[in-house]
Amino acid sequence: MSSDRLADARWFKSSRSDSIGECVEVAFLGDGEIATRDSKVGGTESVLLFGTRQWDSFVRGLNA
Repeated sequence: MSSDRLADARWFKSSRSDSIGECVEVAFLGDGEIATRDSKVGGTESVLLFGTRQWDSFVRGLNA
């Protein structure tokens, strides 16, 4: 993945993440995509991109 697409990404993690840093970070990108990554890895190597519909389905599944 091009790091240019993620250059301005503002990554955040849940307030429920554990204190040793094992969590998933999320960034909402300007083009409507949602990026996720493993906080232990950081950078762009572990990034997965979701479209809005995919993300909504993912979140609904988590809440079910």
